Order: sequence, then structure tokens, then C-alpha cells
Amino acid sequence: MAIRREFKLRLPNSPGALGQICQNFADGKVGIQALSLDPGGTLRFVVDNPLHAAGLLKDQQHAIEERDVLLIQLPNEVGALWKATRLLNSAGVNIEYAYACSLDAQPMASVVVAVDDIERASMVAGV
Repeated sequence: MAIRREFKLRLPNSPGALGQICQNFADGKVGIQALSLDPGGTLRFVVDNPLHAAGLLKDQQHAIEERDVLLIQLPNEVGALWKATRLLNSAGVNIEYAYACSLDAQPMASVVVAVDDIERASMVAGV
């Protein structure tokens, strides 16, 4: 587990809105590590260079929110996510939301987890 900076912003419901963000990051050499886009247009994402990403977004007049989240690398196997959530639960840490991705052929999966107490979660995880 590692603590990472997550950004949140609202995208308009129009063709190309997400593509524009992706192009801005590509042009600025910012790599997207994880993202989630819900039907209401709320985009959450973690990038490899949060300071540069924040500047690019502000330059494009995006109102952004930031928070620390856990980025968890897990074995891509049955029960791995349960073990991670059990660890957080045992410390009394509430999971507010999460998003993840795994591919069948890959040995590891990535999960972004937003919690109510990042300090306690990181202590339990040894981050």
C-alpha cells in the first residue's frame, strides 16, 4: 500500500470531455495510474506527477478537489481484496469508495481506496 494524491473534478456531459483531460496530461507528460468516471460526470484519478497535474488542470480552469488515498497493489488472485479490506476493518478504518482494475494475464491488480482515516490506514498497512 502507498499513499497517493487523488484529484476529483466535474466533467461536462459532452463528447471529448474526458479525451481533453487525457490529451492535456499526455502533452504534459503526466501518466494516469487509475481513474473512475461516474454517470454524473465526477472524475476521480491518480497520476504519477500530482503537482504537475494540478497545475495543468488549473491552467485549463478546472475546479479540482484533492485528497490522499491508498493505492494498493494486490496479487491478482481470489481473496486478495478481502484480505486487504479485512486489515483496514480490523483497525476500524471505514472505506468510503474504491475503484480497481485487474487483467487475467497479469500477476498483480491495483486498487484505489478512499478511507475516513488515512493516517490510521497507513499505520496498519505499514506505509
